[in-house]
Amino acid sequence: MSRQIRVAREHDYTYLKNRSAVHNFVSRGYLVPVRGNRDYALKKVSFAYARPEVKLFLERLGKQYRAACGEKLVVTSLTRPKSHQPPNASARSVHPTGMAFDLRRSRGRKCRRWLEKTLLSLERSRVLEATRERWPPHYHVALFPKQYRGYLAKLGATSALAKLKVERSRARKGSVIYRVRSGDTLWTIARRYRTTVAELKRTNRLRSDRIKQGQRLRVPSR
Repeated sequence: MSRQIRVAREHDYTYLKNRSAVHNFVSRGYLVPVRGNRDYALKKVSFAYARPEVKLFLERLGKQYRAACGEKLVVTSLTRPKSHQPPNASARSVHPTGMAFDLRRSRGRKCRRWLEKTLLSLERSRVLEATRERWPPHYHVALFPKQYRGYLAKLGATSALAKLKVERSRARKGSVIYRVRSGDTLWTIARRYRTTVAELKRTNRLRSDRIKQGQRLRVPSR
């Protein structure tokens, strides 16, 4: 834990205090949305945002994990502000910085072995620190962004690094956080920001067109 805190300080990461601080960091591009894909899924994640390097890591790990054992990698926590830390969380947790995430411990022996072996290998490469937690059964992982970028460079993963660069650039200029006002609809907001209702629903993971006053929406800008 001490090393995780030291790395967070080296990166000059802020420990986010509440929901508003998380959305502020999303609007400024420091955190990016993490939605999952065919290789990994999110389950009961309160704040589906993380540092860009974490998103890239999950995409790469998820693909390898699914190929190795035939099931999706399951993420159960990402950025978690201090106001939403569970009772059993450590006061020194780096979840509020956006560099940590939790992975569900699979019931499949093959999957557990592969994931633990992979995390230990990456830990030896000083890319991350991982801890197996008993209740609920999961792996707590703190990724070290700068070290991870260096690791990818050594692997010659130029396409991954290029993707990361695009992600970081897009995040810093690609969205705003909008607070819904009385009389707003998804259609009027979409027209104001030159986007579409479908894009607003997809970005904010909305299942219907209903919104309420005071609600915060992430709006892709053009």
